[in-house]
Amino acid sequence: MKWLAIHIDTVPAGLEPVEAALSTLGIDGLVIEDETDFRRFLEQNRQYWDYVDEELDRSMTGKCRITFYVEESESGFGQVAAVRIAMAKLKEDHPEYAPLLMTMDGMEDADWENNWKAFYKPMEIGERLIVIPDWEEADPRGRIALRMNPGLTFGTGSHATTRLCLSALEKTVRPGMRVLDLGCGSGILSIAALLLGAEGAFACDIDEKAVGVAYENAALNGIGKDRYTVRAGDVLTDTGLQKEMGGGYDVVAANIVSDVIIALAPAVGRLMKADGWFLTSGIIDSREEEVRAALETAGFAVEEAAASEGWCSFLCRKGKESGHAISL
Repeated sequence: MKWLAIHIDTVPAGLEPVEAALSTLGIDGLVIEDETDFRRFLEQNRQYWDYVDEELDRSMTGKCRITFYVEESESGFGQVAAVRIAMAKLKEDHPEYAPLLMTMDGMEDADWENNWKAFYKPMEIGERLIVIPDWEEADPRGRIALRMNPGLTFGTGSHATTRLCLSALEKTVRPGMRVLDLGCGSGILSIAALLLGAEGAFACDIDEKAVGVAYENAALNGIGKDRYTVRAGDVLTDTGLQKEMGGGYDVVAANIVSDVIIALAPAVGRLMKADGWFLTSGIIDSREEEVRAALETAGFAVEEAAASEGWCSFLCRKGKESGHAISL
C-alpha cells in the first residue's frame, strides 16, 4: 500500500481553522509543525537541552505547516480533492491565512515505518561490547552482544554520549554490583551493565514511555524483572520513587544534559556506596568546566574525563584525587 503525505502551509493564526476544516472532512491524526511552538518549547524546557541541531533549527524557521496522510487510492484522492476545495474556500474567506499552500509527497508503507532502521547498524563499542539492532544479524566475534529495539525516540547507542557511557561502564562494572540508571531512555546503559555482570539495576526516566521500551529491550537480552526495575518519575521530587529506589549503588549513570546533571550532583552522593562510581555524560563541550565545578562542589573528583564529537563524560568518585582526560 502507498501513502500520500499532504502538507498545508499557513500562518500561526490559520492553524486552528485549518485543523477544524480537516476535522469536518473526517481527517484527524495531524502532524503540526509551528516555529512559534518550537521556540516556546525550547524556552520553557531550557534545562533539558544544551544544543539544537542546526539543520533542525533551519528546518523550523518560518514553518507553520499541517501534515496528514491518506492512502494512494481512489478514496484517498477523493479526500485530497475535498481538502483542496476546502482550502480554496478558506483562503477566499480569510486571505490573512495565506499562503494555504497544499503540496503532496508519495511514500511507501515501508518508507514510512521502517526506513529509519537502515541507519542503525551493529556497532562495536569499547573493548567488550557490540550493540546489535534486533532486526539485524551480526557475529559478536567474542564480544558481549547487547540487542536493542529503541523505537523512534530513545537511545540507540549511536550517539557519542551513549558510546562514552558504555565505554566507561565496561571499565567499572564488576560482577555483583548494583547499578542505578538516571534518565534511562531505552535502558541501554543499565541493560549493558547487567550484561557486563552487574547483579541488579534500577532505571528511571521522566518519560513514562521509557518504562515499556526499557523492559522490552531487557527481555531481548534475556533479562527479567527479578534483576531489573524500571520506573517513571522525577528523582529529585518524587518521594515514592526515591523510597523505592533506595541507595547503596556501586555505579550511578546519568546520560542526560548539563543542567540536570548539575541539579542531580548533590543528591547522587546519597544514592551511592562510599566507594561508588558516578558516570555522567550528555555534556556539550562548552559546558565541561561548569559541570566539572558542580561535581567537585558536590564532593566528587573526576577520575577520568572523556570526549568525543564535541561531547564530554566524567567518571567520578567521592573524595578521590582527580585523574586524567582521554579523547575518543
